[in-house]
Amino acid sequence: PRLPGLMAAATTRPLDGRVAVVTGGTRGIGRAVALRLARDGAHCVLTYRRSAGLAAEVVAQLQLEGVKGLALPLELARPSDVPAVVERVGEAFGRVDILVANAAATSFRPLMEQKEHNIRRTFAISVDSFIAAVQAALPLMRGRPGRIVAISGIDSFQAMPEHGLLGGAKAAVESLVRSLALELGPEGITVNGVNPGMIITDSSRLYIEQGLGRNYEATMAALAAKTPVRRSGTTEDVADCVAWIVSDGAGFLTGQTILLDGGLTIVSPLARLEGGA
Repeated sequence: PRLPGLMAAATTRPLDGRVAVVTGGTRGIGRAVALRLARDGAHCVLTYRRSAGLAAEVVAQLQLEGVKGLALPLELARPSDVPAVVERVGEAFGRVDILVANAAATSFRPLMEQKEHNIRRTFAISVDSFIAAVQAALPLMRGRPGRIVAISGIDSFQAMPEHGLLGGAKAAVESLVRSLALELGPEGITVNGVNPGMIITDSSRLYIEQGLGRNYEATMAALAAKTPVRRSGTTEDVADCVAWIVSDGAGFLTGQTILLDGGLTIVSPLARLEGGA
């Protein structure tokens, strides 16, 4: 028979008892991240903008993992709303160990056609509210190895049609990751980013079909054929990367944005041409 101590060690999950906050956690990458952290034992708080029903469904899935789930409405376009929501997390759990800034939104059109309110809203959601969330969460993180992760995107460093505005906001987020890592490192808190490539999501489908007017399945298959690992990325790939970043084993990693694209961006332009090797 196994010794009791060995049995306990075998069943302990790496994030047991920790509290994670995931913005935009009801669908796509945010949902996958929340479910992955829950499987590792973290209680998860999701923020959402509109669909309370969908948020309740994800909370139910989280609870099936034996953790507590909580969904809170939050309009990230109003950064001043962020502190009150984080305060509610403190009231419910008394701590925040992990903050994942995932939510983003924009109007996909050329920069020359962007209206002032679209510009302000895009940056308010991705940039202003990110800073507000970190500021509000810091008192609840102090005294423990906190982890902050920002989800970026390849439009932060690659020019993409109709993605210029969001790309600018995401580039700003990656710069904030470096500065926040410098400021918060002495507090025992790491700050990193994940920059997913073309991931299979509703958002990538919307962009390819409506933004570019291309067939989604054919486009993703063509990209996969040019990707060194010969497949498309999934939300679970992103979630696995985040799960490592927030683990104890990643305590020496900070100020970095990990490019998670299966190696597509290392492929030379010539090799990306039709029929290229």
